[in-house]
Amino acid sequence: MDADAIVVGAGLAGLVATAELAAAGRRVLLLDQENAANLGGQAYWSFGGLFLVDSPEQRRMGIRDSAELAWQDWLGTAGFDRDREDRWPRRWARAYVDFAAGEKRAWLRDLGVRLFPVVGWAERGGHGATGPGNSVPRFHIAWGTGPGLVAPFARRVRAAVDAGLVTVRFRHRVEELLSTGGTVDGVRGTVLTATTAARGEASPRTAVGEFALHAPVVLVTSGGIGGNPEMVRRFWPDRLGTPPRHLVRGVPAYVDGRMLDVAEAAGASLVNRDRMWHYTEGVTNYAPVWPDHGIRILPGPSSLWLDATGRRLPVPLYPGFDTLGTLAHLRRTGHDHSWFVLTQRIIEKEFALSGSEQNPDLTGKDLRLLLHRLGPGAPGPVEAFKDRGADFVVADALPELVAGMNARTEEALLTLGDVEREVRARDREMLNPFSKDLQVTALRGARSYRGDRLLRVARPHRLLDPAAGPLIAVKLHVLTRKTLGGLETDLSGRVLRPDGEVLPGLYAAGEVAGFGGGGMHGYRSLEGTFLGGCLFSGRQAGRATAAAV
Repeated sequence: MDADAIVVGAGLAGLVATAELAAAGRRVLLLDQENAANLGGQAYWSFGGLFLVDSPEQRRMGIRDSAELAWQDWLGTAGFDRDREDRWPRRWARAYVDFAAGEKRAWLRDLGVRLFPVVGWAERGGHGATGPGNSVPRFHIAWGTGPGLVAPFARRVRAAVDAGLVTVRFRHRVEELLSTGGTVDGVRGTVLTATTAARGEASPRTAVGEFALHAPVVLVTSGGIGGNPEMVRRFWPDRLGTPPRHLVRGVPAYVDGRMLDVAEAAGASLVNRDRMWHYTEGVTNYAPVWPDHGIRILPGPSSLWLDATGRRLPVPLYPGFDTLGTLAHLRRTGHDHSWFVLTQRIIEKEFALSGSEQNPDLTGKDLRLLLHRLGPGAPGPVEAFKDRGADFVVADALPELVAGMNARTEEALLTLGDVEREVRARDREMLNPFSKDLQVTALRGARSYRGDRLLRVARPHRLLDPAAGPLIAVKLHVLTRKTLGGLETDLSGRVLRPDGEVLPGLYAAGEVAGFGGGGMHGYRSLEGTFLGGCLFSGRQAGRATAAAV
């Protein structure tokens, strides 16, 4: 045996699991097909959002939360309805909610992770108490965003390397799981040519050698399929309509889903592959790092959302309310894009961009820069997209705005009359404190939470108010992001066979396992649970594999 355990994938789940194995004194081989610049994987690029329940940050903001309320929200969001495939995901979901309401915060704090004091309210739902969405704000941002969350686990792994417990082999692409007598006990693959490519950049796939390595257990933490549009379309479910012809990618190209097929070929059970999470608020990155690089807008609730033909989206498909409900609706329109219509006042208050690189104040822990976010004007990265992004239109009057919108599509689908009718109808609802428009009611209600009033929701106003201008339109694309299904595992992270029995020697954690069990989110996710799912499942599997060897 070359080690006590082999971990395939050096993203967040892989780092957490490797750190747990090393802490137990186990010798680990950590393999990744990319170079050292990509340590931490997708998590490094993230906004650092974490789902916590009844936290001190929530209580200080006047939020009353509980594990019971969070579990009600989770069930309403997940929609578990498959007796066979949801057996383990449901157990993982319950365990994760208890973790988020229990030791998660203290565990992270002991590792040096701190949280931004204002709790965000992402994925608000809007379908009723037992429907999808968060009943209260639960989106806690790690101080330092994704890099700040990755850092303590990377430090632990590097310390284990220095201690001789961990060997990291970059540019090692696993192509086969080896087994003896039905027990997985190794990996075989290709050594890729060395590269100096920067983090996230597509790297060469030239083979320069082969390898075979053996260990009593193999732990797969290789991520999902969001960087592989062909695989996304291959498993796109009918319930979400037809797959888009044009997709922007929210993750690097190395998020290719390769290990899902490799594990299945070795006898692993793959479940819920039709469940996936993609955003509808993607914009083309004017400074791309990876192919078709897109950035997600994290919107407040005030923008007017129109489909490609200028029709307003129905209740409750407002910005930031129901991601997959909006995706399913838009896919039925026959077009790959939609539009936000807003004002300068709204963009200044309500637009945030997902990604560590788009939030230099939070990522760099820069208090002086953070004060600019609290003051007048949009954050610098948002203004840069408004000025340089191909999907942004700025105009002083509605006719000019609509003309600019039509100029950004192959076919002029919008008429001034249709857009003006929707804009003026919304504006009339702003003229008094009463309204039958539920979006107006929702944004006024959002301002009753001081976190939204302080940072996320603009004072209600008419879109055609000259004092709030100029007018802005944003062309929105479908942005690939997360795989909600994957390798079926028990609560120890042991991978199962299609007959439900354990496949000896093989474990999985993170997105490749649907963040636990083969899909602990069910059909939909509550925001802030992807990073947390990597943390929790990586910890569970790391401790279990350490005990197994």
